[in-house]
Amino acid sequence: MSYNQFRHCGLNVTLNILSGKWKPIILYHLFHNAEMRFTELWRIIPKVAKKVLLDHLKQMEADGLIIREEKHGFPPEVSYRISEKGKALGPALSALETWANEHAVEEVEEFKKTAVGKYRPRDLS
Repeated sequence: MSYNQFRHCGLNVTLNILSGKWKPIILYHLFHNAEMRFTELWRIIPKVAKKVLLDHLKQMEADGLIIREEKHGFPPEVSYRISEKGKALGPALSALETWANEHAVEEVEEFKKTAVGKYRPRDLS
């Protein structure tokens, strides 16, 4: 397979859409919460800069994974939720989590120790 063919391969396209340091954790939180405001996401994701979070959310919205809703009022509110296209990723993300639980046990256990009270495994399908 040439690079040009691989560039348009479904796996490569999917990995490019999901690539980004914060995209997996954004998806994780949006799968576990029906809707989240920008400030809620910013507070719950450790060490992410507001600009980086906003950039990732814009990319995910452009890719159709999430829906952005503006609620006009004072102050104006912006919230995000998973789109149907994003929900379709649920089984694949769940399979990746299962793989990690079976083949990256030490890393998963370390994550659970550092995320006490925040880690909620759940079937995403």
